[in-house]
Amino acid sequence: MHGLVNRSIQCFVRDTYGDALWSDIAEKIGISAAGFEAMLVYDDTLTHDLLDNVTQRLDKPVDMVLEDVGTYLISHPNTEAIRRLLRFGGVTFAEFLSSLDDLPDRARLAVPDLEMPGLELFGGEDGQFELRVHGADRGFAYVLMGILRALADDYGALVFLEHVELDGGEIVIRISLLDAEFSEGRSFSLARPFSRVQEVRR
Repeated sequence: MHGLVNRSIQCFVRDTYGDALWSDIAEKIGISAAGFEAMLVYDDTLTHDLLDNVTQRLDKPVDMVLEDVGTYLISHPNTEAIRRLLRFGGVTFAEFLSSLDDLPDRARLAVPDLEMPGLELFGGEDGQFELRVHGADRGFAYVLMGILRALADDYGALVFLEHVELDGGEIVIRISLLDAEFSEGRSFSLARPFSRVQEVRR
């Protein structure tokens, strides 16, 4: 597993629940409190151990924890660079959705060796979209659910999201854009300086 993934989970725990909880989890999985290096690659079993311990300590299902991680990546001040990377996809939430096909390529501009599943968006009529996630396990799809939910709030859009696993294991996220201008949303300017993803590397 790419270290950026593990580092994201680490930063989520530390920034949301505090250093003490993170230190306890790090000790249980056999790593130092300094945690993961974002640009290294780790054995998948370590990531599974990490998630198992996080879900046990938080007393939440793993799907909910992963969705919370996705929300954290967009909404926390320490991860502003990730929010900006994604907000460059469009002025409106619908435009952002239309840019998702290109997201893996844009992510590789920031982190060249990061492997992301393919994304394919269908629909758009009457605000109904279907996002197909190719080559991903359930975990990534739930992180993506959290990202989409947080970005909808960021744009001021009201959406309904549904996670569906089709026959054969393909994962689909169904997106109903109920109101594109439900609220004011958070301020964002394309003219501001753009920095590469950096917080999850600290």
